[in-house]
Parts: sequence; structure tokens; C-alpha cells
Amino acid sequence: MRVRLIFKLKNRGGVLPFHHQHLLAQLVKGLIVKGGQKKFVDFTEYNFSGIKGQTRISRKGLHFFSSRVTLVFSSSNDAFVDYIKDQLFAMPSIELGSLVLLPESVENEEKVTFSDHQKFVCISPLILNEPVYADKKSKRFIHPDSDEFSDFVFESTLGRMLSENNYSENEIEGFQKFQIVPDLNYIKKLDEGQKKYARIYAVYDNDIKYEVRGYTFPFTLYAHPKVLEFIYSNGIGYFAHKGFGMVDLVADSKPSEGKESNKLNEASH
Repeated sequence: MRVRLIFKLKNRGGVLPFHHQHLLAQLVKGLIVKGGQKKFVDFTEYNFSGIKGQTRISRKGLHFFSSRVTLVFSSSNDAFVDYIKDQLFAMPSIELGSLVLLPESVENEEKVTFSDHQKFVCISPLILNEPVYADKKSKRFIHPDSDEFSDFVFESTLGRMLSENNYSENEIEGFQKFQIVPDLNYIKKLDEGQKKYARIYAVYDNDIKYEVRGYTFPFTLYAHPKVLEFIYSNGIGYFAHKGFGMVDLVADSKPSEGKESNKLNEASH
């Protein structure tokens, strides 16, 4: 279930850091603990976007000036989404950075039926590999068009799906075809304009700070429909439960023949 959480902004001009996923991760974790449901204490198959609204940029970060702001929250576990909504709307107000937010309403996003491929766009950075303390490998740049990039995403996705124990052996066998094909025109334009689609981000896990490389770009993913549904609901890559790896659909996307279809035929992990 994907929902759009809508808040009234009590103090227009309030500021959030440019990348404020860690603040949202703390908020969600606080809501989980507040509700007292032990079955959700260690639950991690969920995902969320950044705060969206009318903004202006300064050295301090993002100043929000719209009367309302939104947050997309998602999980394949509908009961968990309902649990978070209940805890959130039991609070009269929420302080996030210097913003004061008043929970107002929820909009359910339309359910999507997937085929064997879908064009997505990252709306929060995709973390490719799991960091290790004092190891710089998680900061290494890997080109999105490489098989290595696709292999890393496949391994993290399959690992998360297997941990759910919700799939039969036949289904798991069908998950082996998996290939990411980046929008190379988009990447080329960014390169030519000296703009970045891969940056270093800080992420905190068990009170340890890691520096990881995150990627934001459009791509077509060829995979089993259940894999596509899982990623759309729970995010892609590592640290999805900390607000990384949220994707959205690219409207009216129809992958062209050629390199993309060839990659699908070659993909077998």
C-alpha cells in the first residue's frame, strides 16, 4: 500500500536540511515504538519519500512556504501502513527540523498492475551496496549501465524478498531474470551539464555513521511482476526503511526495442 500523507504547515518558512531522510527515519521509528506493537519493532520492509512542498533554497537548507506539505509512505504490509497512520494521526502536531506539521489527511495511491518491465525514477537515492565500518567500498562509483550495478541491485532485492518467506520455490526461480537499464540520454545530459546523479550521503545505522554513494536517475527494470511490485512498495537497494531507494512510475513509459530488449535476453543470475 502506498499512501500520501498530507500535513498543514503551521510555520511557513521553516527549514529542513536538503537531505532530511534521517529525520524522517527517526520519526517513523518513534511512531513504531510509540504504538507498542512488538511485532513491528524490527520490521524494515517499508519506504518513504522526502517532504514535498513549495520551497526556496538557502544556505540553511530548504525553506517551505506552501500551506501544506506531503510525504509518500509505502509498504507491502498493509497492516503496518495502517499502524503508522494511526500513530501519526494520534499526534496533534509534529516537529521536523524547524517545521511544525499538523497531520491533516491521507490519500491512497492507485494500485498498479505490473507486467515484465517498468520504467521507474528514483525519488530518493538508491544505495547500491551495504556499507562496512571503516571500509570505503560503499563510496565507490559504479556506472549504472554496468552488469555489476544490476547484480548488486538484484542481490539486495532477492535477499529482502527471501527474508519475507512469502514466496514459493517456483516463484523464486522466476525471480532470477533481472536487469536494470538506465536512461542513458538522461545521464548523458547531466554529464554534459556537469550535474550529478551520484552523490555521497550519510546514513546512520545502530548509532554508526556511514558514508554511502546514492544514485538518482530514471531506469527501466526488467523483472518478474512480483519483483516490480515489491520494489514499488518497499523501495530498491539498501536502507529503504531509512528513506533511501523510493521509486515512482514514469508515466506512459514504453521501453524501446534494441539495447533494452537485448539486455533482458542476456539477464540470467
